[in-house]
Amino acid sequence: MKRVFSLLEKTWLGAPIQFTWQKTSGNYLAITGADHTVKIFDRHGQKRSEINLPGNCVAMDWDKDGDILAVIAEKSSCIYLWDANANKTNQLDSGMRDQMSFLLWSKIGSFLAVGTVKGNLLIYNRQTSRKIPVLGKHTKRITCGCWNAENLLALGGEDKMITVSNQEGDTIRQTSVRYEPSNMQFSMMKTDERTSATESTISVVVGKKTLFLFNLNEPDNPVDLEFQQCYGNIVCYSWYGDGYIMIGFTSGIFVVISTYIREIGQEIFQARDHKDNLTSIAVSQTLNKAATCGDNCIKIHDLAELKDMYAIINLDDENKGLGTLSWTDDGQLLALSTQRGSLHVFLTKLPVLGDACSTRIAYLTSLLEVTVANPVEGLPIVVSVDVEPNFVAVGIYHLAVGMNNRAWFYVLGENGVKKLKDVEYLGTVASVCLHSDYAAALFEGKVQLHLIESKILDAQEERETRLFPAVDDKCRILCHALTGDFLIYGTDTGVIQYFYVEDWQFVDDYRHPVSVKKIFPDPNGTRLVFIDEKSDGFVYCPVNGTTYEIPDFSPTIKGVLWENWPMDKGVFVAYDDDKVYTYVFHKGTIQDVCFIGSKVILAGGTKIPFSHKPLLLYNGELTCQTQSGKINNIYLGTHSFLHSLKNVGPNELRQMLAQTLMLKRFSDAWEICRILNDHAAWNELARACLRHMEVDFAIRVYRKIGNVGMVMSLEGIKGIEEYNLLAGHLAMFTEDFSLAEDLYLASSCPVAALEMRRDLLHWDSALQLAKRLAPDQIPFISKEYAVQLEVMGDYVNALAHYEKGITGDNKEHDEVCLAGVAQMSIRMGDIRRGVNQALRHPSRVLKRECGAILENMKQFSEAAQLYEKGLYYDKAASVYIRCKNWAKVGELLPHVSSPKIHLQYAKAKEADGRYKEAVVAYENAKQWNSVIRIYLDHLNSPEKAVSIVRETQSLDGAKMVARFFLQLGDYGSAIQFLVMSKCNNEAFTLAQQHNKMEIYADIIGSEDTTNEDYQSIALYFEGEKQHFQAGKFFLLCGQYSRALKHFLKCSSSEDNVAIEMAIETVGQAKDELLTSQLIDHLMGETDGMPKDAKYLFRLYMALKKYQEASRTAIIIAREEQSAGKYRNAHDVLFSMYAELKSQKIKIPSEMAANLMILHSYVLVKIHVKNGDHMKGARMLIRVANNISKFPSHIVPILTSTVIECHRAGLKNSAFSFAAMLMRPEYRNKIDAKYKRKIEAMVRRPDTSETEEATTPCPFCDFLLPEYELLCPGCKNNIPYCIATGRHMLKDDWTVCPHCDFPALYSEFETMLNTASTCPMCSEKLNSAQLKKIPDCTQYLRTEVEQ
Repeated sequence: MKRVFSLLEKTWLGAPIQFTWQKTSGNYLAITGADHTVKIFDRHGQKRSEINLPGNCVAMDWDKDGDILAVIAEKSSCIYLWDANANKTNQLDSGMRDQMSFLLWSKIGSFLAVGTVKGNLLIYNRQTSRKIPVLGKHTKRITCGCWNAENLLALGGEDKMITVSNQEGDTIRQTSVRYEPSNMQFSMMKTDERTSATESTISVVVGKKTLFLFNLNEPDNPVDLEFQQCYGNIVCYSWYGDGYIMIGFTSGIFVVISTYIREIGQEIFQARDHKDNLTSIAVSQTLNKAATCGDNCIKIHDLAELKDMYAIINLDDENKGLGTLSWTDDGQLLALSTQRGSLHVFLTKLPVLGDACSTRIAYLTSLLEVTVANPVEGLPIVVSVDVEPNFVAVGIYHLAVGMNNRAWFYVLGENGVKKLKDVEYLGTVASVCLHSDYAAALFEGKVQLHLIESKILDAQEERETRLFPAVDDKCRILCHALTGDFLIYGTDTGVIQYFYVEDWQFVDDYRHPVSVKKIFPDPNGTRLVFIDEKSDGFVYCPVNGTTYEIPDFSPTIKGVLWENWPMDKGVFVAYDDDKVYTYVFHKGTIQDVCFIGSKVILAGGTKIPFSHKPLLLYNGELTCQTQSGKINNIYLGTHSFLHSLKNVGPNELRQMLAQTLMLKRFSDAWEICRILNDHAAWNELARACLRHMEVDFAIRVYRKIGNVGMVMSLEGIKGIEEYNLLAGHLAMFTEDFSLAEDLYLASSCPVAALEMRRDLLHWDSALQLAKRLAPDQIPFISKEYAVQLEVMGDYVNALAHYEKGITGDNKEHDEVCLAGVAQMSIRMGDIRRGVNQALRHPSRVLKRECGAILENMKQFSEAAQLYEKGLYYDKAASVYIRCKNWAKVGELLPHVSSPKIHLQYAKAKEADGRYKEAVVAYENAKQWNSVIRIYLDHLNSPEKAVSIVRETQSLDGAKMVARFFLQLGDYGSAIQFLVMSKCNNEAFTLAQQHNKMEIYADIIGSEDTTNEDYQSIALYFEGEKQHFQAGKFFLLCGQYSRALKHFLKCSSSEDNVAIEMAIETVGQAKDELLTSQLIDHLMGETDGMPKDAKYLFRLYMALKKYQEASRTAIIIAREEQSAGKYRNAHDVLFSMYAELKSQKIKIPSEMAANLMILHSYVLVKIHVKNGDHMKGARMLIRVANNISKFPSHIVPILTSTVIECHRAGLKNSAFSFAAMLMRPEYRNKIDAKYKRKIEAMVRRPDTSETEEATTPCPFCDFLLPEYELLCPGCKNNIPYCIATGRHMLKDDWTVCPHCDFPALYSEFETMLNTASTCPMCSEKLNSAQLKKIPDCTQYLRTEVEQ
């Protein structure tokens, strides 16, 4: 709310003032104070006149038209009448003797009622100048009154009476009230019957506390409304709407009541607008607003929704309190008087005047103020104007405002606004349009186009101004517009003219059937929306002279705005008072190219707030002008995707996607699709791009969703410049084939239509097109059509098209057609022609297919003939069999691979008694049972039958052979074949009967046999006291205790094998009781004869008791060593070592040490044999140092040690071992051959010794003698080389691939050049199998107990 002006006259100060607005127009405001004058101001606060009075003004009132202001004053019997049109004051003598106290003009006619302090009345008719004095209307002062629309006058006075009189002064009704009446108003009460719409209810405040309602039609039933005491006194009230009364109270509260009889006395609304006091309320029916004042502020409510506060105006400088509020009739201005004698006028409603040019807008912000703004860029400029304008226009550099026939032009410069000139036109201006240099004004059916700033150039004089239409053109211009290049106008004859300003001539006209009311060009002028007198809307394109009707165009549309955002060229909105409709003009779609027409599509609607006038549309944002002189931005509902897309649900996103596609906003659509991440959405976007011929964007979308085929297809057509051809391809991609055909035919490449129809298998259409476009293609299309007809079963037409397809010069194509003719002829019943054609044709496949057709038709001989010619021997033989032509079958048999045919032939030959041929055919048919049967029954060749049974393992064949041998009395063979045929019971019975159980047992033992069979054999042998066999079969059927019992009962001749089997039994049984039985037996507890320890070792191994097995192995090895069998002892320990290692059990150190010493002994022979005496000597020293472990060969070993040490140059070692031999217990046992030599060594000792080489420890790199196996540095047992006996080296490491024992790679490789086995495990080995191991860490992990 803007304050227009404030009045503060010195003469008014300190006392409240009265004021009244001129009725109807509200151009003048009459104000009086305590200064004996009435001052008259215009609506801008300028003083226009003054009426001097002899005393203070008592009352003043404007007549119904606002032409005459009547004033009465103290100390005067005159009535002062001021004429607003003439600015003159006349005095009228009332003829009343007493002082006047009341004055009021009638609502209808020109009656003036004047009341006096003594209750007399004067009615003055200004039209006739007649005065009607009525004496004694009231007995005391008349204080209030009102007129109604029937010219009835109600009056109230200090005599507590209310009188109702007619315009002649006659009293019609009267009633008394309890207290003095005040503030009387006529209105209409709300009733059930709407019979009379007359103002028949008088409302009056009685005693400042109650509201008295007096209905003239029901004088006996007045209504007295009392209010709560806390509200205080009634200040004022006002009727509004459909019988509602708004009442203000001194406490600051206002209430609304209804006068509807059922609701009377109920408060519909109540609010405390002001904390301390309320001084006035005013209602404007035009604005539908109510204002209250009090507590230094004005509050304005909307009558439609009283809870909502429309505006608050604070008046902090008014410290003495506020006075009265009053609106002008049009609601534009609100005046407020104050207790200190000032008056303020506020602007509450402005004429909604505004205009836009490009993105610049101009709009009225006050009565004498226009704001020019550019919402897209730049700050607003405020322009003060000289007159209150009726029209506003803005251009790129200028502003025009005006009224009647005058316009004032302003230049909008960078440094400010400068008034340029004012122009008078030849009639009252309806509207003005501006652009950069020119202005065009519409007045009285004409348009004047003129330069805004006149250029003083002689050559340009005729271009300065021009009047349209020409004198000889008998039409009236109803609307016009000005763009950068064109003046466009529409006439009452329906013509739209384009005048090109640069060439100063008309360039286009369009004739519409009815007159054109309004036109709205887009910013370039290349498209235009116009509304005709039928209120229909159309889009006109002057480029090609076409018009398109706008769908769903509301008849209430007030105007149209085109989108000014450069990227949205085809979007415009049409608006009325309540709603904005968004339309899209789709041009450049694949449909347009085919002249189906551009489409104007209604995209959606958006509600606009009350009294908003749209001025500018930019990127979906509508800038509107409001009644209060401000602008407000509204986002169109169709552009909701421009807001943030965060937290938007998928359904809303899909709706937004539809909006973006309709508006061709593909970049925004991309963003929505990216958030949705839905394949269907991406496809929808891609198809929209194709429809709008946005090929590059479509490629981008299809690439995103991975549709390679579409990307490649679109890349292939991207470079096509011809519109129709490109549109045809795109229509085809969108599956609109009819449209695609039309487009192709309209293009420079019509054959594309034919190719498309061929690809789609639309053969009828393709043939029609081929006749026109490519007759040479007819045979090829006919052939393809015939293929399709054949599939559909339409053989008649297929035959016709195959025949049409024969060219005579294209061999491959003609062969296909002739094949088709052959097949169709056969299908049609012309078998001879078809067969001959097929026989002549080179294709084997055709012969097969024709044969199949004939076979289905039961034409076997022809079918077989074709199969045979086509080399389909199986098929031919099969058909010959069906017609019993065995001779032919026999001829074809060598070529036939089908067992079924061979079988049929074999049966036929067997029936004829030709068994040799039958046998061959059965063999080819893989029918082995039949082959065996014929060999046994007819050809007497049992050996062949037996060999076939053995090869094929045929059960039935085995039965037949068994039966054959049984007849011959060869029971052993019979049993064998019965077992083979799974007839175990018969075989068992036969074996029992003929004492052949051993044969049966041997056969059964090698077969997959059930436990029951094994048990039967076991029980048989048990009965026969054959303990070993009984135990063996009890073991096989899992009866371990019985098996063990029999094995332990075996005779001494079977003892060794029996014990082995007993150990196997206990190993499988894993039963403690059986184990202890066997151990007792082995220890000799049962028969006093202990068995060999090796059996105990094997038992422990079978039971996986590796610790016990290892201890037993050590014992066995020790016994073997004592007996001098060192290799046996070595092998026992090695096998135990390997087993423990595989079970990941720690190897006992004693076992590892014994194995090492025994292996050193084994190595001695190898090295001595190879002539390597040093290695032999070193190994012998190691053995001699443990000589106690070789008790049988102490002296030979020590003798060998002395000799080898002597040979190797280890004289000191040789001496020490020679000295040992000289002991009495050994001396006599020395071989005579060496005795003297050894004695000489002892007598003449030589203590020289070749020093042993040192090598690093693989654990800690400590240097130690190479044959030393315990590292002094890290105290680790070092692994030894199985080839040399030395400790291992990290960088020369290998292992035996069989036993995984380590060896020095270089030494092992050398050894394998002369030996072919591993010295440890004795497995075959060659040097190629060795692999050098670069990282030996895993072999250094100790496996031996420390």
